[in-house]
Amino acid sequence: MNSTMASRTGFSQARWLPWLMAAIAFWLSSSLLLDLIIMPVMYTSGMMAEPGFAPAGYALFWTFNRLELVCAALILTGVLALRHQPGEFEVLSGGSRSRWALGIGLLLITLSLVCTYGLTPEMGALGVALDSFAEAPTPPAAMDWLHGAYWTVEVLKLSGLGLLTGLCYPDLSRLNPSDAMS
Repeated sequence: MNSTMASRTGFSQARWLPWLMAAIAFWLSSSLLLDLIIMPVMYTSGMMAEPGFAPAGYALFWTFNRLELVCAALILTGVLALRHQPGEFEVLSGGSRSRWALGIGLLLITLSLVCTYGLTPEMGALGVALDSFAEAPTPPAAMDWLHGAYWTVEVLKLSGLGLLTGLCYPDLSRLNPSDAMS
């Protein structure tokens, strides 16, 4: 009975690899879109100097950080699922590559948590102008440090996503399309 039940559920690592790669591609592309297009356009158009930017920026990053958490959780789950039977995939059959993939997955979820519950709320709180009569509010000195921390986290995140892509892509290219659908 147990073997029948297990075969009906059909746990297959081949199903996880395309989802893992899709989550990596979505997260990587959306991060690059936000960092290289949306934020520079907002900066050059003067939106960041507006008094209402802090709440709008916080709302934007609040939403984006939640998407990052979902992607990080999906990536870590995919790596763990692929490790379940290490004989099928190269990233998992090599002990070193398997450990690197798991370490990167853990790093990505940690970085997402740091951004979501550390950097974004702190930057949002520092950016709110409490004195509405001030002519031109100047950002506090701590904001420069937080921007530096944000960009450090972004570089680590993008590097981790790139490394994980390099570890998993060879397995995806060897995957039989019928295996991914079954």
